[in-house]
Amino acid sequence: MRPLLDSNRRRILVGIAGPPAAGKSTLAVSLADALRREYGPDAAVAVPMDGFHLANAELERLGLANRKGAPETFDAAGFVHLLIRLRAAHDGEVVYAPEFNRSLNESIGSAIPVPASVRTVVVEGNYLLVPHPPWAPVRDLLDLVLYVDAPAPTRIEALLRRQRSRGLDGSAAHDWVHRSDEANAALIAATRDRADRVLTRPGG
Repeated sequence: MRPLLDSNRRRILVGIAGPPAAGKSTLAVSLADALRREYGPDAAVAVPMDGFHLANAELERLGLANRKGAPETFDAAGFVHLLIRLRAAHDGEVVYAPEFNRSLNESIGSAIPVPASVRTVVVEGNYLLVPHPPWAPVRDLLDLVLYVDAPAPTRIEALLRRQRSRGLDGSAAHDWVHRSDEANAALIAATRDRADRVLTRPGG
């Protein structure tokens, strides 16, 4: 990443991809925090792809409520449009990104301000490397993509905790993780080779 920071690029977009519960969000926030400590308060901000989850009511309308988190349950075109705006970084413009609230299990629009003065935007999400429409443009909009991998048992335990925390009982949580989350993980794993670097999270 140092060559990018030493370049004359006005805006740098770093992607962090990987399967569910691999640690993408933690790494994105940690990286943005580290850049701000080293370069100042405008150095970086983290922007999650999860802010583009379709609303629960729309997922119900589309019959996709039991697949929330799959590629088709996101506003991918909206996400691409946001990346294009972030890439441009016009003077004086603040680009607002949505975030996903796990307590509400819904996205909140305009929650993350990204002023033009911010040099590095750390974008994290499952489908940054998917080569098929409507996700295909994402890879070329990112200057660097890191793929975070983690042992399946570590991820699955974290996913089970996540599903239980939103009110599912043990059986329902197990069904969701192994039917939905792990199907998504298999799709994401197939995009691993498109990353610039793969980071492996230790087990335990």
